[in-house]
Amino acid sequence: SELKVTGVDFLKSQNTRLHHTDAYNIKNLVVRRGQAFQIQLSFSRELKASDKLALHFGIGEKPMKPRGTLMSLNPRREPDLSGWQISIVKNSGKECLLSVTSSPSASVGIYNLNVKTGTNIYKPENGDVYLLFNPWCEDDVVFLDNEAQRKEYVLNDTGYIYVGSAYSIYGRPWNFGQFEEFVLDACMYLLDKSSLRLNSRRDPVLVSRAMSALVNANDDSGVLLGNWSGNYDKGTSPLDWIGSVSILQQYYKTKKPVSYGQCWVFAGVLTTVMRCLGIPSRCVSNFNSAHDTDENLRVDIYLNEFGEKLNRMSLDSIWNFHVWNDVWMKRTDLPSGFDGWQAIDSTPQEQSQGAFQCGPCPLKAVRDGDVYLPYDSKFVYAEVNADKVYWVIKKVHGKDKYIKISTETRGVGVNISTKAVGEDKREDITAQYKFPEGSEEERKAMQKASSFIRPSGMGIRARFASTVSVDDMDSKPEVLHETVSKTGLQLEINNTDALYPGDPLELAITVKTSVPGNWTINLAGSCQLQSYTGKIEASLGYIKETINLEGKSETKVPLKIAADSYMKTLALVEDEVLIHITAIAEVQETNDKLTKETSMRFEYPPITVQMPEMAKLNEEFACAFIFKNKLNVPLDNCKLLVEGLGIFKMATFDQGDVKPGRIIKSEVICTPTRVGEKKIVAKLTSAQVKAISVEKAITIT
Repeated sequence: SELKVTGVDFLKSQNTRLHHTDAYNIKNLVVRRGQAFQIQLSFSRELKASDKLALHFGIGEKPMKPRGTLMSLNPRREPDLSGWQISIVKNSGKECLLSVTSSPSASVGIYNLNVKTGTNIYKPENGDVYLLFNPWCEDDVVFLDNEAQRKEYVLNDTGYIYVGSAYSIYGRPWNFGQFEEFVLDACMYLLDKSSLRLNSRRDPVLVSRAMSALVNANDDSGVLLGNWSGNYDKGTSPLDWIGSVSILQQYYKTKKPVSYGQCWVFAGVLTTVMRCLGIPSRCVSNFNSAHDTDENLRVDIYLNEFGEKLNRMSLDSIWNFHVWNDVWMKRTDLPSGFDGWQAIDSTPQEQSQGAFQCGPCPLKAVRDGDVYLPYDSKFVYAEVNADKVYWVIKKVHGKDKYIKISTETRGVGVNISTKAVGEDKREDITAQYKFPEGSEEERKAMQKASSFIRPSGMGIRARFASTVSVDDMDSKPEVLHETVSKTGLQLEINNTDALYPGDPLELAITVKTSVPGNWTINLAGSCQLQSYTGKIEASLGYIKETINLEGKSETKVPLKIAADSYMKTLALVEDEVLIHITAIAEVQETNDKLTKETSMRFEYPPITVQMPEMAKLNEEFACAFIFKNKLNVPLDNCKLLVEGLGIFKMATFDQGDVKPGRIIKSEVICTPTRVGEKKIVAKLTSAQVKAISVEKAITIT
């Protein structure tokens, strides 16, 4: 009698455990390439030596052998040329256990399996097998030889994205959620939507580049619509997301771009997509990030005579922070030495080869100044290395006169940050992007880079004295003091009190000299509110004073801003704003000029989370979120957003207006569906305060 297949068991629980894919919330088998998985076949009778048996794995609309999109695997014949392997592990009675190993360079995607015996073809139920990149396989180009890093960069579904300003950095909790329902299908849909040929899907260079284009909606109706206008009525404010899951689920359901994203949202979603497909990935925050539109490695900043920054002048900009991604892979397309972390960026800034995409660009190329390499290495190099040139515009005889005050060569690309491996801490990775400022290697890299970039009068960086104070105990970001030689003039800006919304802003500018002599110093200082992209939202006040200093001395000039001068702006702007202070000092005797600017963030009362430290699978527990408004102002239109992956779906509580001193409490009843350490994230937004967030861990047994 003819041999017929009566059933196929994909042995899902044992295969997914070995392939680190057991967390995916999907019926189908998910495996990684280049690694064996087992399939159990049941037959109508015992399998004999003379029987014909072949497994067909096909990918795409019309799988074909010559195109390499159809693998026909026969356990008794010579190995398939495709690099896939099959063997019989055990044949007993009417059952046969097979081991299948895909090629470590197979295309990533959904393969459909059918089993051929003689003239019969059996199509199993849920016969689609999802094949992913494999950082655990030495022959895969995304191989990462470190278990702790694989856990962090591939399997961790929560994390932090670092935001704020260069010397006031904080972590925003983010749920990547790469294992949640429909997220893997959304990623497969993006692969289909990309212009990649099936054969190109084996290459993480091309896949990560295509995904950097598809996570923004600019040319291809991809996942997220960017919006920096401050008006988010027609969608969700970028600050209201606490993770990628609801974004990717909504996109997969509607196939229409989701509104709205800004850089950290794009980076969060791209991390989810990369980790979901099996490419190690991390979110990278660059502080004082240059957006250099004309590739001359120079960003011009224009101030009026009060030290207020002018929006209208410059196309280039310095963002307080910008978030992109690093992905890990070998670069077989480049000369040797450029393997490892590669920068990719899905925030639509500049077009690359006709589309809003960026990378993958080797970190080593950025560090060494090899900016002739693909892709977009000049742009990434400028983001972390551009010089800031300050100009003051003064009216002379009714005409604008531009006076160049100073060039700052160390202010851009500082404290580059990502979440540490296995810890909820910030790791500084600046050294992976650039050599220490002022070092021999750094100047060599700068010279090399300048030879490939059209410099508009860009001089090689001058050596100048600088003292760097590092307080390692607190892992505080480094603060730089630039010194002007003739007088030893220095400027420092700090706040004398905590900056709570609703309180006056108590700021001070310290002016120091360290060289003998009598010095007359004209000081201008201004305070403005600015969004993280450097756009000025409001000017709050300024000081103009003339100071006399002698020899080695210093003086503190207070700059105080009343609460009513900024609270209205806080309620009108839908973005989180920073307090931006700029100071200009000019020494009359020597004509020395110095500028200093800094951004600070407001401080907020915390949210507290009450819940047990442990809970059991499928057993209910309560989780309460408590917030007390300790500010001197009411918070209008408060919303609390909460999410716990594998515990409960995202929920929103409208709390209305919360007066000073009032306490609000919201409760969620949770039923955990997965074991392990899980994190619950909560975020509070209101008209005045945009994003207070907290996260808490719970262990599910």
